[in-house]
Amino acid sequence: MTVLEEKLDNRNIRPTAMRLLVLNYFMQHDKAIPLRELEDQLETADKSTLYRTLKTFEGNGLVHSIDDGSGMTKYALCMEGCTCSPKDQHYHFHCTSCGETYCLTSRNLPVIDLPKNFKLQQANLVLKGICSHCN
Repeated sequence: MTVLEEKLDNRNIRPTAMRLLVLNYFMQHDKAIPLRELEDQLETADKSTLYRTLKTFEGNGLVHSIDDGSGMTKYALCMEGCTCSPKDQHYHFHCTSCGETYCLTSRNLPVIDLPKNFKLQQANLVLKGICSHCN
């Protein structure tokens, strides 16, 4: 079993050619990837299959989506052992110069004490500034 197949297997995702191709692309990048970039880089891929692959990956905790305020959803690989619950979510950094978004996984979002009968389903904190490549 290859590393890619093992990653998919660990998340109960059946390996297909498209899933292996998309996962391989994610593993080659340390930044969040917009859907448009995936479509451009995997130009021979069927867009519907690509979108379903991302939704499968997201539903099984292999990737998470990020709304960084740029107007396009981006996707990034989850850390090993991530359950994508609010307690596992981390900061994201959006570079205002190059437009790239990075996961800052060394720090989790702070726990917020919500009022009674409120249930947290998602948390997103995007820091904006200049990344190390542009600085």
